[in-house]
Amino acid sequence: MAKTVSKDIIIGDLIMIDRGIIPILMNAGMHCIGCPSSQGETLEEACMVHGMDVNTLVTDINSYLAGK
Repeated sequence: MAKTVSKDIIIGDLIMIDRGIIPILMNAGMHCIGCPSSQGETLEEACMVHGMDVNTLVTDINSYLAGK
């Protein structure tokens, strides 16, 4: 069964699911993957800070996870 993520997941937890998600975040413009905020910030909060559409990013990540 493939894992899926939602916009409520903490960035640090997201990376622990699969480190292959890091390039997806980086390519989207989220370059602070290792910053302290990522340990307590949700994907939705990070997208708001970076001016990104969280739904597009969630779709991209879930498509990647489904292909594993």
